[in-house]
Amino acid sequence: MLENQLANEITLEDQIEMIQRGDEQLKNDIIKAYQPFIAKCVSEVCKRYIEQSSDDEFSIGMIAFHDAMNMYSREKGTSFLAFSQVIIKRKVIDYIRKEKRQYIVPSLENMEETEFNQTPQEIKEATRIHQLKMDAWNRQQEILELTRQLKAYKITFQELTLISPKHQDARESAMFAANILAKKEALREYVLTKKRVPIKKLLKEVPVSKKTLERNRKYILTIFIILTGDFVYLREYLEGGVDP
Repeated sequence: MLENQLANEITLEDQIEMIQRGDEQLKNDIIKAYQPFIAKCVSEVCKRYIEQSSDDEFSIGMIAFHDAMNMYSREKGTSFLAFSQVIIKRKVIDYIRKEKRQYIVPSLENMEETEFNQTPQEIKEATRIHQLKMDAWNRQQEILELTRQLKAYKITFQELTLISPKHQDARESAMFAANILAKKEALREYVLTKKRVPIKKLLKEVPVSKKTLERNRKYILTIFIILTGDFVYLREYLEGGVDP
């Protein structure tokens, strides 16, 4: 729904009015789409990275954004995003003051004077930069988690640059094998339990020699861990064509 509306050049302010008239699906779409924007606003108050899944301040920001959708009026003479920024920051500042946390809280008066002056382009760029920072942080967290899981397989992250196949066809074969291990339930359970590649069983499933499998077993295990784990960002680094 949201994509179709954007394609028809309906402005965000038009969509807010539709939400105020009772479009619940659109409300959910807008809240989801603007979570990075909300996190950016909250981060500016808290002066630190905001984790969307665990920080209470982000939840306060989400509630404030919801309130802003209900409160907004074009008659205020500002864009919805500029208006919602002020509402979000007010709510987060109030929350921090009540919790008596050790934050450097900006002056609300100064905030109101500056936030309404931001152009839609500035807001969009700030949101984009915040999303890039979030993506970088999430990738780093996935690398740390992968490093931790590799220990159970007696593989170090530093080894990966040494054990990765140098040729494209070898990498594709290894990824193909890892994908088979991840998809076949019996093979997957074997790897998860034994922490090693079932060479003999895998030879029946893939057109790869025993020597190749043994030589690339650590690389195969690494790909297997990424495929079977919660590694959204690291999967982007896997080359295409892993499905058999």
